[in-house]
Formats: sequence, structure tokens, C-alpha cells
Amino acid sequence: MRKSIMLLLVVVVFVFATHSLVRGADLIKLKAANYLPVTHPMSLLTGWFCEEVKNRTKGQVQITYHAGGTLLNPVKMYDGVVTGITDMGLSHIQYTRGRFPVMEVFDLPLGFPSGWVDTQVATDFFNKYKPKEWDDVHVLYVTTTGPLILQTISKPVKTLEDLKGLKIRATGQLTDIIKALGGLPIPLQMPDVYDALARGVLDGITVDLSTLKYWKFAEVTKYVTAHWQLGTGITFYYVMNKSKWNVLSPDVQKVFTEVASEAREKQAALWDQMDIEGMDLFKSKGGQVINLSDIEAPKWMKAVEPVIGEYKKSMASKGHKEADIDGWLKYIKERIEYWQKEQKKRGIPSLF
Repeated sequence: MRKSIMLLLVVVVFVFATHSLVRGADLIKLKAANYLPVTHPMSLLTGWFCEEVKNRTKGQVQITYHAGGTLLNPVKMYDGVVTGITDMGLSHIQYTRGRFPVMEVFDLPLGFPSGWVDTQVATDFFNKYKPKEWDDVHVLYVTTTGPLILQTISKPVKTLEDLKGLKIRATGQLTDIIKALGGLPIPLQMPDVYDALARGVLDGITVDLSTLKYWKFAEVTKYVTAHWQLGTGITFYYVMNKSKWNVLSPDVQKVFTEVASEAREKQAALWDQMDIEGMDLFKSKGGQVINLSDIEAPKWMKAVEPVIGEYKKSMASKGHKEADIDGWLKYIKERIEYWQKEQKKRGIPSLF
């Protein structure tokens, strides 16, 4: 009897030890990086993503989250993911102009009305055309801001003439748009913009209105020129090192895909919510909003038309057929119209 009990105890201990070793071997430890401030809603959403993956895998996946640029800055984010400095990273394509030429179509002034619409359109486009420029990573999701709006520190801009010669922060293809409008584009990383505005190094910035609150630009800008008719956005990406993705089991990959889809939808609505909050804060501080008149708006839209033409030429020089590029633009316009109707139908609030 005593031998039987001892044998049973040995078996139990062996099974428990073996199970513990297996669990230890199955544990997946990853790193995620984000350059946005720790308290920014997008940083909090990325943190939610990491925790949700952990919860849904019952602790099998544990992600150490580095927010606020503590691991990688926005310019180095993509290469940092490819080389394995981080396993996942969030940044946007304007920081690395030329790296994502097909997706840079979303940098063009195509009339994007809101972040929710823009994100749906960018997702549709990515899924349909599957640009090869992303082949060295696994894309968890893409998401595009609401329309970029001019904010200035001391000079109200009501006409194109008012913008001429102003130093405006811009990155990527947005620099061409600022030039076309008569401004002087100054490339700066976002963490450096507030100080540059406060010291008058910049006259203004063209960026989504959420920044009035979440980058505190409402403290240093006095005027907003709502040239939303141009509808230029900034496309963010959340990507994963491809080797790390490939070694995940199908079940774990499924969790990542499901959480990524939910995070993208949360972010789509968040763009519009943050834009509304930014505008409300700006007005509460006495900021002045300037809406382009029906006469002035077409002048701005005509001024930036050459930027679209130059993009087409550039892509043709890279081997893309002009008919294909026209197809991209037509598809985007159609999806904007579709998703704009859907946003209204679903009652999702937006500024424009």
C-alpha cells in the first residue's frame, strides 16, 4: 500500500514537472514599441492590444511594451522591427518617404473627410492591392488620420496669399503639398514640434486636429485654417517582425489577427473622437477657426493638383503602369464615397 502511494506521488510530481517545463517552453516573450507619449490614446490602445493578446492566449504570449519612444524613434521604427530590435512597432509612413510608395497614395490630397473613413479606405486598399513594399514584415493593421489641418501660431491664414513664405512643419509627401500651397516645409519629428512652435522656429503645422489636445498644440497655436477639402491624411502602421510571426502557432496567430482587427476599429473611431476633443479644447482657449470660403477652397484644391500628377510620374518611373495608378485613385474615391455614407448611416460623429 505504502509503495503504491509513493509511486502515485512520483507520477504526480513527474507529470507536474513535465507540464511546467512544457509551459515554460511554450511561453512567448515579445517586445512592442511606440513613439507616441505614454498617455496618448493611441499609446493606451497599443497597451490594450498587448494586454488583450496576453489575456486571450491565457498568458502564453507576454509582450513588454515600450511607449514614448523609449526603444525606437518614429523614423527608425520600421527598420527596428525588420532587424528585430523590437518585435512589433507603430509609426507612420511619412517619416520614411519612398519606403512605401504605393501606400503613399494616401498622402495625396484626395478628399479624405475623417479618420474613420480614411482607415476603412486604407484597409480596403491594402487588402485589395497587397503592396509588395510590406513583404518583409507582417502587417497587423494600417490606420489613417482625419484630414490634416493648418495650425498657425500668430498669423491667421484665410487665403493662399496669407500662407506664402510661412515655415510649416511637414514630413514625407506633405512637403510637396506645403510647397504647392506656397509655404516652406520644415521636416521635424513630432516630439520636437511643440518647442519649435513655442520658440517661433515654426510658423505653424499641418496635422490632424487631435494634436491640439494630445500634443498640446492648443497651448502654442492661435489659428486653425480648416482646409479639410484637401483631405490629406497620415497613414500609420502597426507591424510585426516576420520571423517572429512565422514561428507562432496558427491558434496564436488567430488571436493576434482578431485583436488587431478590433484595435483597428477602435482606432478608426478614436481618430474622430480625438479630433473633436482637440477642436473643443482649442476653442475653449480662445483659438480662432477659419473656414475656407466657397471661392477660396477651390483655389487651394487647384494649387495641389500638380502633386497628384508628380506622384503618378514618380510611380510610373518605378515601373507602375499609369492605368494601374489611375485605378488606385478611382478605387480610393469610390471607397471614400461608400464609407462616408456608412459613417453617417452608423451615426459616428466627425468634424467634417
